[in-house]
Amino acid sequence: QVQLAESGGGLVQAGGSLTLSCAASERSFSNFIMAWFRQAPGKEREFVGVAGYNGLTGYTDSVKGRFTISRDNAKKMLYLQMNSLKPEDTAVYYCAGTYVGGDIYSSAAYDYWGRGTQVTVSS
Repeated sequence: QVQLAESGGGLVQAGGSLTLSCAASERSFSNFIMAWFRQAPGKEREFVGVAGYNGLTGYTDSVKGRFTISRDNAKKMLYLQMNSLKPEDTAVYYCAGTYVGGDIYSSAAYDYWGRGTQVTVSS
């Protein structure tokens, strides 16, 4: 069973930065497509960014230029550097992984999920 564990969330003022980390238990982590999703209170879970096993990345429009996703396959780690944070970025952030792919912008494509880490941005 693949286990994912997020860390690094917290409370930050608008304009500040946070870096989220996701540790994976799977030795074949390098073959996973990994992504970050987030869910704000009362809203559906939404795609934030993806890092393919080939190093390619993609982001939702609202975070482009502010967030950077990266991965270290040797350490089995996924990261999300978040800069210029806004109150609307407040959510629980989840990392997710899949071997298979499909619609990688949809949560339905991902088989493995962490428990999430809370990010709160104050105005």
